[in-house]
Amino acid sequence: MKENKKESTNAANPKRNYKDTVFRMLFKKKENLLSLYNALNKTAYTDVEHLEVTTLENAVYMNYKNDISFVFDYELMLYEHQSTVNPNMPLRDLIYVAKVLQGIVKDESLYGKTLVRLPAPRFVVFYNGTDFQPEKYQLRLSEAFEKKQPCSELELIVTVYNINWGHNKELMKACRLLGEYAEYVEQVRVFARTMPFKEAVEKAVDYCIEHEVLSEFLSKNRAEAVEMCIFEFDEEKYMEMERNSAYQSGFESGQKKGFENGENKLLQLVQLLKSAGRDADLERALSSQSYREQLYMENNL
Repeated sequence: MKENKKESTNAANPKRNYKDTVFRMLFKKKENLLSLYNALNKTAYTDVEHLEVTTLENAVYMNYKNDISFVFDYELMLYEHQSTVNPNMPLRDLIYVAKVLQGIVKDESLYGKTLVRLPAPRFVVFYNGTDFQPEKYQLRLSEAFEKKQPCSELELIVTVYNINWGHNKELMKACRLLGEYAEYVEQVRVFARTMPFKEAVEKAVDYCIEHEVLSEFLSKNRAEAVEMCIFEFDEEKYMEMERNSAYQSGFESGQKKGFENGENKLLQLVQLLKSAGRDADLERALSSQSYREQLYMENNL
């Protein structure tokens, strides 16, 4: 995720980062992120008798990249918010965490006799799409292996929480802001059943402000919240309806360009992004030449 920006109250000309959503805006604030972190610890580690609550004072390090990633109390946390089901999250997180750890140990000697200490990683997805999903489940990297092994020597586990309204009530109670976010999304969907979507978002914002649901945030960031919500739900609908045709179009475009130009860079890029589950990057690459060139360089194509 990009660096924090000041909250905007300019209703006439709101500006939104490409990856920004209401969820990310809410939880890129340190105090809000701490509340979510402590709530997850409280509900995930119920067998721990005396679990220490992390505060801003004993937070070791914080950094935002991609969705939300940070280090608290020597734990490297990778949080991602999704409105679509993605079984490739363990692979995506493996690629990302390798880059993060590479940056952390860049000044360390990996060939010396001293053990290089690392923050313990945890991978979490917050899901609020419309497809039915359990309250909580895990995705494992080993599920993607072509050959099943009795005990995999490489594993990465992603815990997925269903944060739709009415789900994971204990977590919602422990993190009030997460519960209010879930209620806001639910109100948008309720109003969208009977009116145009933009009108539904505006109506949901009015309802939430009146009923003190994210009221301070929505009052200060109304224009941005409306714009982001419309973009997010449009993207969700588009990805649901057009995913297969987009893949097919991408392969056909890549094959044609490869044969015409005597190269297959685009086809390789499409295949790489598809296998990594990077749907948004795939769609953006197919429509932006500059972004394709950037990805070519990043992937040595």
